[in-house]
Amino acid sequence: MERLQKVIAHAGFASRRKAEEMILDGQVKVNGKTVRELGIKVSPTDKVEVNGIPVESEEPVYFLFYKPRGVISSVNDEKGRKVITDFFGEIKQRVYPVGRLDYDTSGLIIVTNDGEFANLLMHPRNEIEKTYVAKIKGIPTREEIRKLEKGIMLEDGKTAPARAKLTSLDKKKETSIIELTIHEGRNRQVRRMFEALGYKVMKLKRERYGYLTLHNLRPGDVRELTPHEVKQLRALASHKS
Repeated sequence: MERLQKVIAHAGFASRRKAEEMILDGQVKVNGKTVRELGIKVSPTDKVEVNGIPVESEEPVYFLFYKPRGVISSVNDEKGRKVITDFFGEIKQRVYPVGRLDYDTSGLIIVTNDGEFANLLMHPRNEIEKTYVAKIKGIPTREEIRKLEKGIMLEDGKTAPARAKLTSLDKKKETSIIELTIHEGRNRQVRRMFEALGYKVMKLKRERYGYLTLHNLRPGDVRELTPHEVKQLRALASHKS
């Protein structure tokens, strides 16, 4: 017997928190009856439906995806643009990305059907580090690099302390490459941090997520995470909790 919201999350419908909202909103039925209680437990023989769609227990799957630029971090797009799940056509499970990368940002993103796992990784308190490499127009000073590390005041508040490093520069073209490691996940955060200092981001790639890297992958490549990697991520997030 497992809690209803956990069964819904594991089936890939939503995170556990979202599943709880669905239950409270009366969107879930068990054996034909609408359920609005969060504490209820169900067995494998119980018939669970979400908005009339049967919940079939799926084997949890976990992937690392090298998102190319020009791809939406979603399972569908009303404008018909390419989305992450377009690269998972042969996978039968209903997978979705953990978090988001901007349309014009490339790099590492985790894709899964395990809502509980996704919610664990995305929870702000878990502070999983993410490393980005940005090519910017202009060459920041040492003081500006320190500002990135101490925190930049944005319209939604000051960013948390980070690690920043100027890895290369081109004085003729007036460009530079900055490596920035953060643990927050605000919308367009890295771009906004540089913009606040007066620098435009020309290219942006996420190269690391926790222990994971893009080693030996090209844009558009997918590889399955090993059980050890999944265990490491769970431990990393749980340790930060």
